[in-house]
Amino acid sequence: MLFCGHVQYLVLPLYLYYKHLYISCYLPLFSVIVLIRVKPSDFDYLKVIGKGSFGKVLLARHRKQGGYYAVKILDKQMIIKRKGQRHVMVERNVLLKGLNHPFLVGLHFSFQTPKTLYFVLDFVNGGELFYHLQREGSFPEPRAAFYAAEIAAALGYLHSLSIVYRDLKPENILLDGQGHVMLTDFGLCKEGVAVGGITHTFCGTPEYLAPEVLLGQPYSLAVDWWGLGAVLFEMLSGLPPFYSRSRLEMLENILYSPLRLPSGLSEGAIALLKGLLERNISRRLGQRLDVEELKEHCFFASINWDDLVARKVRPPFIPKVTGPDDVCYIAPEFWLQPVPASLNERVEAAAASVTFPEFSYMNPAENVVAEAVL
Repeated sequence: MLFCGHVQYLVLPLYLYYKHLYISCYLPLFSVIVLIRVKPSDFDYLKVIGKGSFGKVLLARHRKQGGYYAVKILDKQMIIKRKGQRHVMVERNVLLKGLNHPFLVGLHFSFQTPKTLYFVLDFVNGGELFYHLQREGSFPEPRAAFYAAEIAAALGYLHSLSIVYRDLKPENILLDGQGHVMLTDFGLCKEGVAVGGITHTFCGTPEYLAPEVLLGQPYSLAVDWWGLGAVLFEMLSGLPPFYSRSRLEMLENILYSPLRLPSGLSEGAIALLKGLLERNISRRLGQRLDVEELKEHCFFASINWDDLVARKVRPPFIPKVTGPDDVCYIAPEFWLQPVPASLNERVEAAAASVTFPEFSYMNPAENVVAEAVL
């Protein structure tokens, strides 16, 4: 131990991987703080795999670690122009809830530059449910039941954290390489809504909106069970319930038209759809006991829920992917686009933005060799 004036120092050899050099140095006991900085140039950006309101999603490979990720790159000016700051920060906050669930896309890093926000997420390459429905038209009941059960388990987990998802649709439901469901895009989530609680904000995708949302009425976690009913209806029939090419007519159908079920459905499927697509919230399946009500429904009689969440149930469809970077189930309209050249420049990460404070995050479990900054 060394003494310098009245300041006590500890001899601390600190080995840092920095520009291929190991540096041993002595630091004051009170200032040994090592910050791991993740920045855009840590990744090679390979293909465009998606597009949203505020930017693009790219398949990227970590240059040192070698893992593949989906990097969601958002333009700050666009977010501010469209007043989307709250949605972005809610997505970040929900991802940081410790979403350690087998059917939810996970966050590895979030960081920012002066102009851009970055979410580094699991890359899930089995394709959107929307993609598979477009190709196949509809699914047989056992396959639809499997997906609906995994979606219900994910929604039930979010609800246990007092989070309402609010944007369930086939485009936000991904399949991983093994064929399991992965729910993504938490930008429209609402925190702090417990079972029995209500909220008011109007948001979501028209085809899947619950009537109480359309009417501007207070709503609860049960809006997600209406959404599941709409997605299940589409999986079984090929179109959302109450669908019309006229948006106005479709919204009127959701509010007032009788539910017309496709022919050939089992009694269990009919009962479940009627229970989920119930306009009277007090009678809607899931309103009282949330996901536990669905688990007891006869439509899911063949589902062992413990095995399902443990990923021990074999999916009815297994994507034929050749590796972790295979994009064959992602629409070519995305990956045929050129990767923006500016992403490959070595741009230094910015300090915390005034507009997006405390945005940056690194998963503590992430085993990655990053640049250390003292």
